[in-house]
Amino acid sequence: MTPLACYQVCYFGLLAERRGLSEERLQHPATTAVELYASLNATHRLGLSTKDFRVAVNDEFVAWNHPLQDGDRIALLPPMSGG
Repeated sequence: MTPLACYQVCYFGLLAERRGLSEERLQHPATTAVELYASLNATHRLGLSTKDFRVAVNDEFVAWNHPLQDGDRIALLPPMSGG
């Protein structure tokens, strides 16, 4: 069994609206950003494909298969629009 790690997940734009939160701390067994998002999407029906937005870990853009470590801050950044 994979041990749980503690992550701070920050939601932006459409994802924050759909989740109803801008950030949360959670314990999760995911070891990559894509695993974490897949679980969050299944649970909260966030509705975006990972092809449609970017992820940052500890304030740096990373690939979705980036390994996560206990204490990481994960930012889910969908495309923004504005005027």
